[in-house]
Amino acid sequence: MEQLRTIGRELAMGSQGGWGQSKEFLDLVKSIGEARSKAEEDRIISRELDHLKRRLADPDVPRRKMKELLLRLVYAEMLGHDASFGHIHAVKMTHDESLPLKRTGYLAVSLFLDERHDLVILVVNTIQKDLRSDNYLVVCAALTAACRLIGEEAIPAVLPQVVELLAHPKEAVRKKAVMALHRFYQRSPSSVSHLVSNFRKRLCDNDPGVMGATLCPLYDLILEDPNSYKDLVVSFVNILKQVAERRLPTSYDYHQMPAPFIQIKLLKILAVLGSGDKQASGNMYMVLGDIFRKGDTASNIGNAILYECICCISSIFPNAKMLDAAAETTSKFLKSDSHNLKYMGIDALGRLIKINPDIAEEHQLAVIDCLEDPDDTLKRKTFELLYKMTKSTNVEVIVDRMIEYMINITDHHYKTEIASRCVELAEQFAPSNQWFIQTMNKVFEHAGDLVNIRVAHNLMRLIAEGFGEEDEGADSQLRSSAVDSYLRIVGEPKLPSSFLQIICWVLGEYGTADGKYSASYIIGKLYDVAEAHPTDDTVRAYAISAILKIFAFEIALGRKIDMLPECQSLIDELSASHSTDLQQRAYELQALLGLDKQAVENVMPADASCEDIEIDRNLSFLNGYVQQAFENGAAPYIPESERSGVVSVGNYKAQDQQETSAHALRFKAYELPPAASQASISPTTDLVPVPEPSYYKEDHQMSRSQPSGDSLSGEFGLKLRLDGVQKKWGRPAYSSSSTPSSSTSSQQATNGGVSSEVGGSTSSQARESTYGSKRQQATEVSAEKQRLAASLFGKADRKAQAGRKTAKESSSTEKVATANATPQPAKEQVIPSAPPPDLLDLGEPVSSSPPLADPFTQLEGLLGPASASPVVSETPASSTSKTPDLISIFSDDVQTGVTSGSTEPSLGVNVVAAKKGPSLQDALQKDAAARQVGVTPTGNNPILFKDLLG
Repeated sequence: MEQLRTIGRELAMGSQGGWGQSKEFLDLVKSIGEARSKAEEDRIISRELDHLKRRLADPDVPRRKMKELLLRLVYAEMLGHDASFGHIHAVKMTHDESLPLKRTGYLAVSLFLDERHDLVILVVNTIQKDLRSDNYLVVCAALTAACRLIGEEAIPAVLPQVVELLAHPKEAVRKKAVMALHRFYQRSPSSVSHLVSNFRKRLCDNDPGVMGATLCPLYDLILEDPNSYKDLVVSFVNILKQVAERRLPTSYDYHQMPAPFIQIKLLKILAVLGSGDKQASGNMYMVLGDIFRKGDTASNIGNAILYECICCISSIFPNAKMLDAAAETTSKFLKSDSHNLKYMGIDALGRLIKINPDIAEEHQLAVIDCLEDPDDTLKRKTFELLYKMTKSTNVEVIVDRMIEYMINITDHHYKTEIASRCVELAEQFAPSNQWFIQTMNKVFEHAGDLVNIRVAHNLMRLIAEGFGEEDEGADSQLRSSAVDSYLRIVGEPKLPSSFLQIICWVLGEYGTADGKYSASYIIGKLYDVAEAHPTDDTVRAYAISAILKIFAFEIALGRKIDMLPECQSLIDELSASHSTDLQQRAYELQALLGLDKQAVENVMPADASCEDIEIDRNLSFLNGYVQQAFENGAAPYIPESERSGVVSVGNYKAQDQQETSAHALRFKAYELPPAASQASISPTTDLVPVPEPSYYKEDHQMSRSQPSGDSLSGEFGLKLRLDGVQKKWGRPAYSSSSTPSSSTSSQQATNGGVSSEVGGSTSSQARESTYGSKRQQATEVSAEKQRLAASLFGKADRKAQAGRKTAKESSSTEKVATANATPQPAKEQVIPSAPPPDLLDLGEPVSSSPPLADPFTQLEGLLGPASASPVVSETPASSTSKTPDLISIFSDDVQTGVTSGSTEPSLGVNVVAAKKGPSLQDALQKDAAARQVGVTPTGNNPILFKDLLG
């Protein structure tokens, strides 16, 4: 932020020197620089933005003043404020014919917009026009904007013109054209894949700037396919040789180094092309040796070239002379007082020891100094070096140092990395199993929650399997030492969960194996673990299982063991736990206490944790039981796919979905109702306003009073013949045309840069004299450092006085106990009931579908012949039909229920009668008569019809 303010201040100061900017810009920058708080700065910028918004809205603003306003907008947006109202003015300025204004417009647009902005489409046409300009400065401005604004979709619009500019007479245009093609390749490789040959041609350009710009796209192409560019190795070597011999103009020098950035890019390219290729690497050795001889360690850029040269040598086919030169340069880096150079030296040494591990022995004291340096970044880099050079002779010292460093840091990310490296080194180079267990205990104690749980399983398997030999005494001693160490550790506070799981498992398996500790003592320790972690169900599960094992082993040995009162209370507590896993373990423990010795030996065999469990997926042990059932007449099992005449659960699900779709919301507009027909209404009828009934009560009463079909059939002795009849009420029948809606469910799955710039540079003679004085000075090394260095950098042929190595991970499959997840029942969709029919609306019903026949008329022929009788005609014009007496229909105490409140005739009205008259036939006649006048009867208020119709 201070740098930005300084730049703005310099720009404002420069305006007084002839740039033509006003004093307002200077006052703005000055006031922002003098702001005492962020809030004051925001107030200043907000005032400025309001002022700019008013000025930009003025159509009479001069062009030179518009340029200044845009610059002030850029300054405000760079400070983090929104200046989107001025983006369109920047786009307009790119159309200006004046070169300074056009370049200002392109600068503002490049800073305001990106390739995904909506206004970019307005700039593409301007860029196309400017790419054809005769003024090469305009072309350069357009190419610079194209690199920033042209996206993948707009590349074909400008690509042909950019390719033509590769042959432009001005070297600046050719350079920017190469840069634009490189940007197009990064955004859409397929769009410029046919133009790769142009990069090869530009590599031979007469201008070093164009050649240097071509190295960047070639490097990306070589990373993708090195074999296609092996023929360019000689060309790259010749270019690097000419640059190192200072054949380029002095304008490319930087701190007296000839074109250092071109050298670095060439060294990166050669490192990729020479990897594993002896012939290609042979062409590089001479020029690499020249760079080492001419390297200047007095400047940062010279050290950067030497470091890149070391990286190249470590990548290509090795050469003894080149390795010696690289080791000598690395030694200079390590002996430097600069932490940055030491960091480079440690990194370079880590690359070289992959080729020749003996190189590290020459710099052992320097590595020890870096390991004890207070600079944390340098210390981490040194640990990476030690990790690479670990072997069986120095693994103990290196792992101990890593664990010590891991204890003292608070960065969880790097702590996890250090813990994983300690585990990896201990598993690979452990001199003995006892050391491996002790090391794992330290790692789990200080970083247990950051270690992969698989490491804990490997440790438990190692303790169970032992040395993997026939020496039972050594295995027993290993397990006894593990029990002793865990009994000392178990009382410490804040132990990680994974470490407690290991402790509980080991104490349960081998706590009483050697007879050194009593069963009551071990059970007490396990009870303390369970009580100390009431919220960790996993630890409590391990603890209760360990207690179960101890009781089982004691019962199998014929020993009587008394249940501790606190342990009994724990079992009672877990028996009522919300966790079904803890409940099951507690009940298993109670059940095991009631078994005899023989049963316990079969259920919990001693030291059987390493035995493979064979799972019989076919359940063949049930064959005898199944055969006996067949002999007794049991029916064989029929798979669901082969069953016929049985409705599966999926059919019910589809039917429920069909109902849901039938009652879903409809978004089709309602039709306008026709004029109400007065023919069926008596002119003398007085309509009385009726309050809206409570539908919740109606539905509640309906659900209580609705009788079943079987009870009606049994009472009246009638039985309806419903085969093939379309259902009017209840679930949709087979004639329904609604399609069940399908729903899908989505599943959710349930784990330092170092500054390269150093202030101040010393002369080469002073640096060389410093190296000479250091070599001549006889430094006394402490005895402790000598011992540490001897431990870390011992000879490779020295045999380790260690025991057996740790058991490697076996390829046996892990036994994972998975709990059967109980499927959650699908929630019933609550369909709100539709409003009831309006009794005051006696007009004709409006329907969007053809009206269906009256269901009561269809039911005429369904009754038995003995009870069939004429039904009231539906034709209102018949002169012989007697007008039904509605009051007599609903005068009885009859409870009816409306099962559907929909007013649409296409859906029908489901009226279920409990008792209507002396017989079911009379009830049907009364309902049909009531429907003639368009009124749906209800039993909640029988007096209602007397009030309405008199």
